[in-house]
Amino acid sequence: MRILLTTTSFQDTPGPHHDLLQQSGFEVVTARGPLTQPQMLDLIARHQGFDGLLNGDDQITAQVIDAALASPARLRVIAKYGIGLDSIDVAHATAMKIPVLFTPGVNHTTVAEHTFGLMIALAKHFWPHLRSTKKGEWKRITGHELFGKTIAVLGMGRIGKEVIKRAAAFDMKAVGFDRYWDQDFARQYNVTRAATADEAIQNVDIVSLHMNLDDSNRGFINARRIATMKKGAYLINTARGGLVVEKDLAEACQSGQLGGYACDVLDKEPQPANHPFTGIDNIIVTPHVGSRTFESVERQAVRAVTNLVEYLKGGNDFVQANKF
Repeated sequence: MRILLTTTSFQDTPGPHHDLLQQSGFEVVTARGPLTQPQMLDLIARHQGFDGLLNGDDQITAQVIDAALASPARLRVIAKYGIGLDSIDVAHATAMKIPVLFTPGVNHTTVAEHTFGLMIALAKHFWPHLRSTKKGEWKRITGHELFGKTIAVLGMGRIGKEVIKRAAAFDMKAVGFDRYWDQDFARQYNVTRAATADEAIQNVDIVSLHMNLDDSNRGFINARRIATMKKGAYLINTARGGLVVEKDLAEACQSGQLGGYACDVLDKEPQPANHPFTGIDNIIVTPHVGSRTFESVERQAVRAVTNLVEYLKGGNDFVQANKF
């Protein structure tokens, strides 16, 4: 069987996941993702298809799936290295009876830590301070404490809950929104439930995004919603770049309506030339590394390989995201 492996953190991080994949006996073709649709189509054509994809954030569109199904090595499974499925046309995969496997529960602590790192960096002005001292200067900007501040967490899944646990350790107040509400958790961590996401983002000091991205919430944080937020509030995004309108955020950070924006994700990665965030000191961007630690890469990669191998060899130890 032939496998296409595209995720870079899998390839670049040593660990038992490499041994597991080698022991499978599969032929492994590697590429450096995330790949565009044309790049995916080119690889499929050049290698006469793949039995399985072990992918990160590559564009697995309907056209890519159809091309892979029409190839001599007919596609049998898509094994996502991660939990976000917005780069995969899951509906089309489901219609074509192609299972989409994923890896829930492997990176929530890591992403929550990264979220708080961004939060602290924004509140304490790490970026302009670091840039200043690296140039031999000594420019000081007064920051803010997180203690006593109110944070709104949109998306109370595994990552959102881990963020709230850490917020409690900072003596912060928490407001949460999710369609599926864990009352026991909310009671334990004193989380106030907002009736809507719009209600949650009003009158809070920090908003942290942990929602899945789909057509219903693309561009959710836009100029209209920013105008309803507390002046000077911080926005953190370690979920998906498509949840925000980047041009609107840039304008809000420059005007002071937002105190700052810190993210690990962009709508298009890597950022194109002349990105609207360029040169704005109260916007911090990390290059989609929130889940890239040695510990979480190993957990995620082992789970992804196990999913792939188990499915292709007829086992049952795999986690499937779609049903048919």
